[in-house]
Amino acid sequence: MTAIAPTATPASTRTLLTAGAVAAPLWTAVNLAQVLTREGFDIVRHPLSQLSTGSLGWIQVADFLVVGALVIAGSFGLRRAVPGRWLPRLLLVNGIGMIFAGIFRMDAGDGFPVGTPAGPPTTMSWHAGLHMASGSIAFIALAAACFVLGRHFSRAGAPGSAVASFVAGVAVIAGNGWTMSGGPGGSVTLAVGVTGAMLWVSAVAYRLRRRPLV
Repeated sequence: MTAIAPTATPASTRTLLTAGAVAAPLWTAVNLAQVLTREGFDIVRHPLSQLSTGSLGWIQVADFLVVGALVIAGSFGLRRAVPGRWLPRLLLVNGIGMIFAGIFRMDAGDGFPVGTPAGPPTTMSWHAGLHMASGSIAFIALAAACFVLGRHFSRAGAPGSAVASFVAGVAVIAGNGWTMSGGPGGSVTLAVGVTGAMLWVSAVAYRLRRRPLV
């Protein structure tokens, strides 16, 4: 990854970027731990958001809230380190969307938590509807942020990072699209696409802690 800058990043900006750099690794670690330990959870059938249901659902709710706050903090750091207004704005929306996705929980279904009848819920609660809307907004903002970041890297003379940014954005759209179409293993493609894009944005934030992209 290449960043071009004449001066080092100020300490206050580095702090905000550090928050953004921590966001995706924390999200990944907490989700992976739950996927491996929550009884009855099957990533092939259950979206990560469904971890917010059941007696231990508070863990995933906290994951959404904390990571969303870190993404928001990171967006302010990127506002100072990356030229243009759209990248920080989109990541701000992404972070807010994650927080609302944590506040409004998904419904239990398809055998999770244990004891829930098999198959998808026959009806959708109001809070599950708001969760879906919040998640969709967060996904769209994340994908768009990756595309904007790709453009910035192209202009900065970093083609490899530009390609990685565009691929990350496409992964989010493809994963979400496959899930919405009812494709088999959609929850896996969505988790991989979104988590991969988040990790890329966090990697960029970490890199920019030393030198802003101008």
